[in-house]
Amino acid sequence: MARKPKSTKGGFVQTIVEVEGRTETRTVELPAFEPTPWTDDVELHIVGTSATRVDASEKVTGRARYTADIERPGMLHAYMLRAPIPRGTIRIFDATAARAMPGVFAVMGPGDAPPKTRLLGNDIAYAGQPVAVVCASSVREARNAAHAITVDYDAAPFAVTFEAAVAPDAPKVRAAGNVNPKSPLVMARGDIAAGLAAADVIVTGEYRTPVALHTALEPHGAVCEWDGDRLTIWESTQGIFRVRADAARILELPLSRVRVIKDYMGGGFGAKNGAGTHTILAALLAKQTGRAVRCINDREAEQIDSGNRPASVQRVTIGAKKNGTLTAIQMVGDIPLGISGWEGGPAQIYHELYACPNVRTEETFAYINTSGMQAFRGPGYVEGAFGLEGAMNALARKLNMDPLALRKKNFAKKDPRQNRPFSGNALLECYEKGAAAFGWDEVDSKASSVVDRERLTVIGLPTTRGSSPSKRRGVGLAAQVWPTGGGPPSYATVRINADASIDVLAGTQDLGTGSRTVLAQIAAEAIGAKLTDVRAIIGDTQSLPYAGNSWGSMTTPSVGPAVRMAAEDAQRQLFEAAATMLDTTPDTLEARDSRIVVRDTDRTMTFAEVTKNLGNVMISGKGSRGPNPAGVAINTFGVQFAEVEVDIDTGMVTVLRIVAVHDAGRIINPALAESQMQGGILQGLGYALYEERIVDERLGVVLNPSMHEYKIPTMADVPVITVLWAGGSDTAANHTGARGIAEPPIIPTAPAIAAAVADAIGAEVPQIPLTPWRVLAAITGTR
Repeated sequence: MARKPKSTKGGFVQTIVEVEGRTETRTVELPAFEPTPWTDDVELHIVGTSATRVDASEKVTGRARYTADIERPGMLHAYMLRAPIPRGTIRIFDATAARAMPGVFAVMGPGDAPPKTRLLGNDIAYAGQPVAVVCASSVREARNAAHAITVDYDAAPFAVTFEAAVAPDAPKVRAAGNVNPKSPLVMARGDIAAGLAAADVIVTGEYRTPVALHTALEPHGAVCEWDGDRLTIWESTQGIFRVRADAARILELPLSRVRVIKDYMGGGFGAKNGAGTHTILAALLAKQTGRAVRCINDREAEQIDSGNRPASVQRVTIGAKKNGTLTAIQMVGDIPLGISGWEGGPAQIYHELYACPNVRTEETFAYINTSGMQAFRGPGYVEGAFGLEGAMNALARKLNMDPLALRKKNFAKKDPRQNRPFSGNALLECYEKGAAAFGWDEVDSKASSVVDRERLTVIGLPTTRGSSPSKRRGVGLAAQVWPTGGGPPSYATVRINADASIDVLAGTQDLGTGSRTVLAQIAAEAIGAKLTDVRAIIGDTQSLPYAGNSWGSMTTPSVGPAVRMAAEDAQRQLFEAAATMLDTTPDTLEARDSRIVVRDTDRTMTFAEVTKNLGNVMISGKGSRGPNPAGVAINTFGVQFAEVEVDIDTGMVTVLRIVAVHDAGRIINPALAESQMQGGILQGLGYALYEERIVDERLGVVLNPSMHEYKIPTMADVPVITVLWAGGSDTAANHTGARGIAEPPIIPTAPAIAAAVADAIGAEVPQIPLTPWRVLAAITGTR
């Protein structure tokens, strides 16, 4: 028998929400009631199943509409002309020829955008900065006209590296200075000097990570259309309400006059969290021309000017006792942000993953003349994991200790950064499950060896990969932590229609992860309906209740509880109506598969029979996300094991398999969760082996601004990936028991692969990507 939900008195309180490593204090309205937690012993029938994506047919048949598919009557197209130099001023701007070209409706250049937009200025701060925009009947006409604009520049000295930006004679990247005013950002606990003095063994290393580009298959884009003083924006975004707020603020409109719609999305990875240059320029041109305007980045613009994961240099020192107990962790980091960005550096994971009494990090953030950074899946933690986990593996080698045993030795039972209990932490279980699935204890490697073809056969890999005696096999591992509790405010409504079909309304968005399916599963479970009777409606600020951005692995733990509460509220009303029809009281009823049953009797009605009797009475349940628990750390944990093959003649690395075990609380849909894991691991593989933005330091321009030159993994690069789960429902985090899993899978992949490469060749490569020349240099250094 289900327990009765807990009523609350309402009112407003403050709660702490951790978003991508930063802490925010938010005000939240206490929900009217708190659903009974879905603990592990609660029998669930839909949540926890691998239900098919509710939007699968739309996607595979091409009926899913992305921003590029939006067509409006008389719609025009915008194309941005971008600066070819990294720094300077515009001396001559002449758009006469462009304005005269066929199909051109409008041209905007320096000084044409309202000052509050801070767009299309006269000063150039990075190569690729928009300097003009042309609006025409077609993209081709707009592009041709844009390139007919004459722009002469007065070039100025620039800095496109950290070292150049912090040099005594560095040119001014930003008027207020080249170093972020919060630098150096120091975080510390304990006494680092004492910790190092107490160590029996000390390792030091310098780890370098590259600038990585999001490279979402769907580029940034928007369609804007005015109806009088009301603006509608169709946008590929991770936050419809944030785009609305940005557009309203910049264009000086009331929020009620801006509507943002997002249907389907081809990836964001953190770079689509608000209104962009394309959004505001499309809105301005739409206002100027009186027509809808579509503005979508081409691939080069997407690679040059849509955000990036900044590079880092991490100088790491770790001290430990002979038995592996950590005594000190220290990291000094340099992070070049680009022309803008925030302090999303690699430091935090150093403070959170291991139980070490003395930890100190110092980060310096510099502005440089390249496009600004943006959050990128697991920001900071991905870079930090490469340095921290690389140094931990180096420590294991120096101690002649199993790297898995070293990590178990330093397992953090409490949040070491803030001395808080965890809402749940099954990292030790992750270690055990991963080791068993990978066969860690049976691998005699952890030292170089020629490929074992018989073993490859056993694990289902082609033996041809080991056909050459020049190829060596190696194994490695790395762990991760990520703050992922989600939080308020998020609201949802569940509506039961007259035919008993059910709508879930939530102002969230689906990045391609399956949010529609997950929210429908939660609602169907909570209300007792068939999943096929439930539809999730998301992605429209005009008709849906507020939800926050889909970032930081927050959507399911933030919106899911609100949906569940709304569904239970709707069920309560349905039961009240059905009780009269069934001559009983609501507390005797239960529901499953859209049928209501009087407990311990044969009296029953379908949802449809109840709603038919009600006529046009609308049942509408409301739900909201309550506050997070105070004084508790809510994190997702995990470990990944990697096996690689390295050609010691060419330096080529092939990843053979990855075993990933993560603890993310309750898994709402295992199939969708596994897809998330695979996607994150593949991004991590690309980060480890291929991806690196190259900037010419002499010219200050990006040299690889396409998917031909900036290589991301293809299907040919996909290894055997095994995904397992640890832990269980985390009802201390929220009443659904779910945490987020979007970011965690990318965090440990690169250091695990690097560890495996080091194992294969007998030398560490402390810089990614692990290109053949870097691997060969490390091999040469061992000879």
